Amino acid sequence: MKIKLRIAKDGATLVSRTSDIFDADTFGRACADAFAELRSRELGQSTSVGAMMDMLDMNALEVLDGATISLSKE
Repeated sequence: MKIKLRIAKDGATLVSRTSDIFDADTFGRACADAFAELRSRELGQSTSVGAMMDMLDMNALEVLDGATISLSKE
């Protein structure tokens, strides 16, 4: 089934992607891919080596703190 996964924080969409989800494994993979996309974007926006190192050391929960994850059928 095609599912749209959206991660938002403070009213702004951080990641929005559509994935084929059939079971727990494909759901987990979709969430991991969304987080990897978010982290990659944040790393790309780092303006200094120090900021990049801080992002690399950041825990996944710190990045998602206060975010909402929503799912909808496509």
